[in-house]
Amino acid sequence: MPDQVWPPLSPLHTGLRGRCPRCGQGHLFDGFLKLRQECEVCGLDYSFADPADGPAFFVICFACVPSVLLGVWLEVQYGAALWVHLLVTGPFMLLTCIPPLRPLKGWLVASQYFYKAEEGKVVRQAAPSPESSNEKAIR
Repeated sequence: MPDQVWPPLSPLHTGLRGRCPRCGQGHLFDGFLKLRQECEVCGLDYSFADPADGPAFFVICFACVPSVLLGVWLEVQYGAALWVHLLVTGPFMLLTCIPPLRPLKGWLVASQYFYKAEEGKVVRQAAPSPESSNEKAIR
């Protein structure tokens, strides 16, 4: 299969469904958030993928903040008892924070593949010699 040309697939479609970013058919995950070693259909090695804390960051920004605001609002507006917070704010926080982690991680991995993202490298250039700067000054 290495000679086969794969058409580019949208990271949004493949990542959110947890599918291989190259073929769109194989599975990306081997559990809830654990990535597989490689795709079972096309053999793509997933070692390039490193979403790090990206999914958790997005969940914190877009799901945890509203959950906390709900709890604060309940407390300030109604002076809610602890059991109310446990029955309302707790489940709301769990439902808005845990389910988005897997699709977000899939999307980030698929985006890394689609855009050929890799670790940054520092390229150091040699310092210009004093002779070459003198020649430029003379001209």
